[in-house]
Amino acid sequence: TGDGVNDAPALAQADVGIAVGSGTDVAAETADIILVNSNPKDIANLILFGKATYQKMIQNLAWATGYNAIAIPLAVGVLYPWGFVLSPAVGAVFMSLSTIIVAINAQLLKRKIGK
Repeated sequence: TGDGVNDAPALAQADVGIAVGSGTDVAAETADIILVNSNPKDIANLILFGKATYQKMIQNLAWATGYNAIAIPLAVGVLYPWGFVLSPAVGAVFMSLSTIIVAINAQLLKRKIGK
């Protein structure tokens, strides 16, 4: 974390630079994150937020991979010999629903962080 001009090089070189909101403009421009309230507890909240975001990314990736692993063979016609044909219109609706599910799951992050 930093708040002064002399902290800017360290903030730029850090993996994640955190500046205190009451610091200089140089530190704020160089940092990746700015603590507006200058509260050290916010760093712990940032870490929790990052972990929760990563978890949502994994969930959405797992959903999309699973969906595509099932939907692509159906769209290609793997079950055609048994009389099952997926029309392009139905495939488009299912793809839209999959996108909506991913978006809703991402929005649930707000609810988790709000607690």
